[in-house]
Amino acid sequence: MAKAEATAKSAPDPKDSAVLVADQIGMDVDDLVKSFYFHLTCTLAKDEYSATDQDRYQALALAVRDRLVGRWIHTQQAYHREKVKRICYLSLEFLIGRAMGNNVINLLLEDKCREAMRRLGLDWDQLRDVEVDAALGNGGLGRLAACFLDSMATLRLPGIGYGIRYDYGVFKQYIENGYQIEEPDNWLRFGNPWEVPHPELSFIVNFEGRAEPRTVNGVTHWNWVGTRPIVGMAFDTPIVGYGAYNVNNLRLWSARAADEFHFTDFSRGSYVEAVEDKVMAENLTKVLYPNDSVYAGRELRLRQQYFFVSCSVQDIIRRFKTDNDNWLSFPDKVFIHMNDTHPALAVAELMRLLMDKEDLDWDMAWELTQNSTGYTNHTLLPEALEKWPVSMFERLLPRHLQIIYEINSRFIRKVATRYPTDLDRLRRMSLIQEEPEKAVRMAHLAVVGSRSTNGVAAIHSRLLREGLMRDFSDLYPERFNNKTNGVTPRRWLLKANPKLSSLIREKIGDGWITDLDQLRKLEAFAGDAAFCKQIHTIKQANKAALADFIKNELDIDVAPDSVFQVQVKRIHEYKRQLLQCLYIVSLYERLKRDPSLDVVPHTFIFGGKAAPAYQMAKLIIKLIHQIAGVINYDPAINGRIKVVFIPDYRVSLAEKIMPAADVSVQISTAGMEASGTGNMKFAMNGALTIGTLDGANIEIKEEVGDDNIFIFGLTAEEVEQSRPSYNAYRIYEQDDDIRRAIDLIRNDFFSLTEPGVFRPIVANLLEHGDYYMNLADLRSFMTAQERVDRAYRDQQSWSRMALLNIARTGRFSSDRTIAEYARDIWKVQAVDVTATAAKPNRKA
Repeated sequence: MAKAEATAKSAPDPKDSAVLVADQIGMDVDDLVKSFYFHLTCTLAKDEYSATDQDRYQALALAVRDRLVGRWIHTQQAYHREKVKRICYLSLEFLIGRAMGNNVINLLLEDKCREAMRRLGLDWDQLRDVEVDAALGNGGLGRLAACFLDSMATLRLPGIGYGIRYDYGVFKQYIENGYQIEEPDNWLRFGNPWEVPHPELSFIVNFEGRAEPRTVNGVTHWNWVGTRPIVGMAFDTPIVGYGAYNVNNLRLWSARAADEFHFTDFSRGSYVEAVEDKVMAENLTKVLYPNDSVYAGRELRLRQQYFFVSCSVQDIIRRFKTDNDNWLSFPDKVFIHMNDTHPALAVAELMRLLMDKEDLDWDMAWELTQNSTGYTNHTLLPEALEKWPVSMFERLLPRHLQIIYEINSRFIRKVATRYPTDLDRLRRMSLIQEEPEKAVRMAHLAVVGSRSTNGVAAIHSRLLREGLMRDFSDLYPERFNNKTNGVTPRRWLLKANPKLSSLIREKIGDGWITDLDQLRKLEAFAGDAAFCKQIHTIKQANKAALADFIKNELDIDVAPDSVFQVQVKRIHEYKRQLLQCLYIVSLYERLKRDPSLDVVPHTFIFGGKAAPAYQMAKLIIKLIHQIAGVINYDPAINGRIKVVFIPDYRVSLAEKIMPAADVSVQISTAGMEASGTGNMKFAMNGALTIGTLDGANIEIKEEVGDDNIFIFGLTAEEVEQSRPSYNAYRIYEQDDDIRRAIDLIRNDFFSLTEPGVFRPIVANLLEHGDYYMNLADLRSFMTAQERVDRAYRDQQSWSRMALLNIARTGRFSSDRTIAEYARDIWKVQAVDVTATAAKPNRKA
């Protein structure tokens, strides 16, 4: 009996399941091998003879997941016990890429996983790369959200990401005859070992119907009746911070039919109608970003946005009510952050639930809503700010339109009181646009309904306050602020560039992994020729690896000793892939005229996707391929220029490309790029930026110094000042190099078998005003490229410049960005879960 009592006292508390789980799962190599075999046989029912690479990847992924589940549960228990304030980060995209490598690094298990797989006769690197990218985003917006989740967990901030579990990503990109071809990205074909379904966490989401009044104690409330409901079901993915202390949650919603199967229809032979609701409901989360050039696509997109917002806000309120019964404490426990305008319906939905479900009056509901929400703006392009037709809103979300009209009425009254004679200001600031189409302005709703609006780079935030949102900034100056974007060094340096990371750790230790400012210590080695040589050697190894990839994938030979100039990002006119094309054509034309022209060999690498309905962007992709098809195989050029477009750009591909880049091409029209994060990733990996004074390029320039970056072109102010008198055709007439380059394109030199195919591009440049100022900046760009050419000839100096770029990128860690959000906007504190954290097995 005494022995039993002693054993009971020494055993962990059965209520703390996380401790029990962790005590059972070892972290050493032998335990990883055992877990791998367990999942291969018991979970997947395979042996060494029948197992495929996919099976082996799945078995290892499940073994790794086992080792973070205990911490995941314990973290959530700690948040619950401490009744902490949580950041609820709402984003329509989370471009998290592949999870295996990042999770293993953050769990500090990479060396053990490598050794465990070696014992099994497997290659860790190859097995890790079996994983497909999670197709939950399209570009910078979604990748930023993924970096932010990593930083929240690493900084031990209680956060949860909310989004949509898309069955298919935006699309897989293939190239046929130079044209982009879109095919479904079935990323869930083999399942996702990192996610955990939670059917018990399902919420009804309503559409259509009508709003009917009801009276409670003399106060009018509203019921939303006659609706068409669907169900949102939660799928959770762990987000582990570096060091594996806090494991936060990414909760994604998948659509299900409220009534899966109509047996009556089936019984009478109406087999299609029997499952019609199921098919219609599940279509809601089938694909990221339907084509919104047609009405049906726009409607589906609005449905998607409301679906994920409603599920998320209902879940937030559910969690709040489990620990709290005083609604006045809601802003002290919850902060809902809207990543761009996609989740802006959170303002109206939170108001609806507080009033219609919780019976709060308008004033209290509005105060709680404003004090617990924030909005990040990601664009200065007015056409990119979402607006939804009032007619569509009225049909799909009648109660929300009613609430938005009331918000607008009260807001416009406030504006009119302050500016009683300024009717034009009232028109500009109204949440409802009257012309050319009556529509709800979602950015206005987000600004009016939240306590904070931030831009994502210093220039972006300034232009936001002084231009796009000036009226709102004048009214609410205290709400506007800047939070320059950042990227996680765990993925974009530690994982993506292991050779460089190892060298840095050898020189300055590991502290930079969670405190990127420590990279400044590398400046002490800037005058060390041997160290700069090591930087150069690592870059050449990364370039050779990328050259091999290009050869294997595209059968194009590129020289690793050429300058790798890389422009990988979403294909859009304002990002000016066309400007790079014009420069390449001009350089080619000059080499043809003067073969003795002394230029350093260059490899120009492009990557990125064009929206399916964006014909001009798709035509630019075609132009890149046609230019490559001529230049790459012209014997007179003899390999001095190579042009490569790597298809299906994605996170895992970026991890191959960015460590190999010599030059980061960031050439958007000044005043149009909100921030950019690719520019930060490239600099962090030792690439020198050639760019305009736009977005975060300005802050990169401030950090790395004028001598370590190549800046060119008009400033944002000069762009606006020159627009009224800008004449692109005059530049074409007066600059011989520019004229010859454009004439090659116009005269079908690159499209002999498809004459006239590029006429729309030439017309945009010469006849329609060249809105994105390509020709205005082209000569300046050529001059900057000459500076690149001269600098690259001195490899020791170039390596020193690359080293200084690496050393001075501490400011661009997403850890810094998130710390500023937490301090200035979210008002949330870090939670130390280690005091009662689940301890790993003593064998670890």
